[in-house]
Amino acid sequence: MTRTSDRPARITLAAAAAVSLALLTPGTSGAATGAPTVPTDLYNSLRACSTDPGAPLFANGSQGLTVEAITGSTDPSTTRLTAQFRYWPVTDPAQAATVDHPYAVPGLEASAGLLQLADATDYAWQARTVDPATGAASDWSASCYVTTDNTAPAAAPAVSSPNYPEGQWNPGGTPLEFRLDPNGVADVAGYQFSWTGTFPVSGADIGEHGIPEYHGPYEDPQYGVRTENLGGGVTVRLVPPAGWSSGPVRLMVRSLDRAGNPSQTTTYSTYIRTTSPTVTELSPAPVFGEPVGFRFTPDPDVWAAGPVVSYTVYNTSTYRTTVVPAGPDGTAETTLLLNSPVGDRLQITSTSANGWISSAATWGGYLDTTPTITSTDFPEYEAAGAVGTPGTFHLAPKIDGGRIASYTYSLGWGTDQVTVPAGPQGEADISYTPTASGWFDLQVYATTTDGIQLSTGTYTFVVN
Repeated sequence: MTRTSDRPARITLAAAAAVSLALLTPGTSGAATGAPTVPTDLYNSLRACSTDPGAPLFANGSQGLTVEAITGSTDPSTTRLTAQFRYWPVTDPAQAATVDHPYAVPGLEASAGLLQLADATDYAWQARTVDPATGAASDWSASCYVTTDNTAPAAAPAVSSPNYPEGQWNPGGTPLEFRLDPNGVADVAGYQFSWTGTFPVSGADIGEHGIPEYHGPYEDPQYGVRTENLGGGVTVRLVPPAGWSSGPVRLMVRSLDRAGNPSQTTTYSTYIRTTSPTVTELSPAPVFGEPVGFRFTPDPDVWAAGPVVSYTVYNTSTYRTTVVPAGPDGTAETTLLLNSPVGDRLQITSTSANGWISSAATWGGYLDTTPTITSTDFPEYEAAGAVGTPGTFHLAPKIDGGRIASYTYSLGWGTDQVTVPAGPQGEADISYTPTASGWFDLQVYATTTDGIQLSTGTYTFVVN
């Protein structure tokens, strides 16, 4: 796991114990001149523990629970301590059990697993610090409270939409409104939703001293939302991500209980008519290396749903992205330099003030930037010339000759390439003396004055 100074490491619940052990390596205890101190920074499944028995944390305990605490000593030379945890059912303290982390580093979180936890049971736990060199122990910390819930919601949520009816074609441009209901499940605490079927995983950033900063399932409103009341429903307005704003659209939704257990997934399917803008070319006959003017006009449904604020142009040939602001009427005009040797291909989307990103309009075409190759000595596809007799090939550009710096050629696969400079008009001659008879392929490409390699042309000829 990579750690940087400005971005703490991210850890999931399943990996919490492994990271803690990686941080805590065996050491030795210094001279016993101090006393162990009561542990601080108590965490339960990466979340700060609850010391209120009336408001316990809820957690899935089917695989045990990971608890953490920072141990310490009044002796600054102490390098090894034991973090000891005890836990018990709140209704039966006589069933208390103890688990140790024997290689706790003072000042760092040490973790342990509380095992064999019954479902739907209230548990309390505490931590203390033990000095293994002397056997001295601190007082126990305050009690933390957790309720186990190992059972997922029994039913998938109910999903409906008033403005994008299921299974029907609908105009786009307006965020999709969804009503999410618990479908009879009383302990639903929230919902997660996804356009792709992949749901975010709860976890934590591990900060200074190994203290986790928990990130739950509801932090990003594009992926999750809490219910206002346990077992309640919610209404959300969502904008499909770029590339998902036309055609078949599916939203996958699941409910979560207080412990984070997910229900089965409900899939809501609807259809959105294309929302692509109209692209108008303002310049005649695009030429390589020359600017081309464009006008972008929003889709009528998108414009009716709210103002368009910009257009994003992505050139799939050169991998460049250009953002063009829209005017008050939603249209935009811009000039783009076309600089791909094989022709530029553009994808254009509009972005609305309400966050809607349209489907992409496309524009493009093939440009021939291969050189023109001619020869009176070696006519193409004809038998001519002779071994030992020199001949000439003439090279000329199909684009502005002033942009051509050189030509690079070879005579068939496996032969060396040779580069010759181009003249002021972008033309050049190649002299060639055959050393053998047969078929030959002259392969040539031009390089522009700004270093762009153009497309390769092939000229086939036969030597007698």
